[in-house]
Amino acid sequence: QRCVVLRFLKFPPNQNKTSEEILHHLQNIVDFGKHVMKQFFGENYVHHGEIIQLPLDFVRHLCLKIQPERPESRCDKDMDTLSGYAMCLPNLTRLQTYRFVEHRPILCIEIKPKCGFIPFSSHVSQEIKHKVCRYCMHQHLKVANGKWKRPSKYCPLDLFSGNKQRMHFALKSLLQEAQNNLKIFKNGELIYGCKDDQDCVSDWNELALHLKPFFFPSNGLVSGPHCTRTIIKELIHVITMTLLSSTDACRAGDMKTVPISQGRSYCEASAFNKELVRNGKHKLESSGLPRGCLLYKTLQAQMLDMLDIEGLYPLYSRVEQYLEEFPEERSTLQIDGPYNEAFYEKLLDLSTEDDGTVAFALTKVQQYRIAMTAKDCSIMIALSPCLQDECSEQRPVVLTSKSRFTFSVSVLDLDLKPYESIPHQYKLDGKIVNYYLKNVQAKDDPVMSSLFKENEDCTLVLHKV
Repeated sequence: QRCVVLRFLKFPPNQNKTSEEILHHLQNIVDFGKHVMKQFFGENYVHHGEIIQLPLDFVRHLCLKIQPERPESRCDKDMDTLSGYAMCLPNLTRLQTYRFVEHRPILCIEIKPKCGFIPFSSHVSQEIKHKVCRYCMHQHLKVANGKWKRPSKYCPLDLFSGNKQRMHFALKSLLQEAQNNLKIFKNGELIYGCKDDQDCVSDWNELALHLKPFFFPSNGLVSGPHCTRTIIKELIHVITMTLLSSTDACRAGDMKTVPISQGRSYCEASAFNKELVRNGKHKLESSGLPRGCLLYKTLQAQMLDMLDIEGLYPLYSRVEQYLEEFPEERSTLQIDGPYNEAFYEKLLDLSTEDDGTVAFALTKVQQYRIAMTAKDCSIMIALSPCLQDECSEQRPVVLTSKSRFTFSVSVLDLDLKPYESIPHQYKLDGKIVNYYLKNVQAKDDPVMSSLFKENEDCTLVLHKV
């Protein structure tokens, strides 16, 4: 009735936390959203929520009720039913800006855009990382490990390019192979996307049936085999326009940012890029993102990863070594919070000249954690049809060929990535790159693959030394 969401902490079994620890953890999440991520993304986009306390009886009943709904892959953790603390947040599958249109049907698209740039750091040891983006490389390892059945054609660099043709291609690829990067909700119910790792529904015809009343309300004109394609096209157009729209100002907009031109604006593994090369066309340069739009702000936060994990890992080790000698310094260094104004101010130091100090190393580690958070966030676009006479100046509106929508854009999944996860990220990076070099690039490289083919019968000659 109040259109809110309750969010509870989850822990591995037998890892009991006291109520005080849970309250502190939740307070950190709220403070981080309020004092740090709001500065990067802007007031209208970030909803940090508030902490509430619930009757334990209610929490236990709720836990029993939702347990059968939880995907198997998530059941390795238990919901906290002992403290009674939870976070109360707005339901982002609903429109955030105008309460009185709640009775209208609402469509919501959730996109996890992932990392939108290619590392430009001189610390990168493998040349391939300067050419192929992390997402496109990781796809091959995920398919090999059985997480997904097929690699997706989606490449984040296409979405972040600001070039409408590339953005349309990226969104169409996401719709074809949603994985956990795209979900569509109608009136709060999931109608398209993955419930579990393997359980992906990608029936465009069924999706078109859901969407038709939104895009073609008069119900004539569009039917038959072209119907599905036309509706999907309209959906892609609306998502693109809302992603490029700007509805908020924030401090990060004025922040001295990392020049995007430092990295390359396309990824060699992108299906869009390969198509261009195949057709003998020159590179379609990125049109660039409007400064105020959420994708631009997301990219700026992601680009706080200036050294790449390879350049960052030695700095993490320096901080670790210092903490081993002076464990009591952990709270002074604000590794686990508090996430306040002072914490945010330190993130604004974009120098990359290492002066050998722990302070420099810590700043880069904290910036990397912010970047990782931005690489893993989700963007929610809520759309509701509006009549011509209702569309006043104050509301952001997006038009399609037959209808108009009022919309709100929000960002979520903004919990700070754990300091302790950095060694895991370092190992994973090596795995992704090595798998790609060995199993994908070797096959793609015509010289290499012809070498493999020609010399299948080999003789090994041993010489005395």
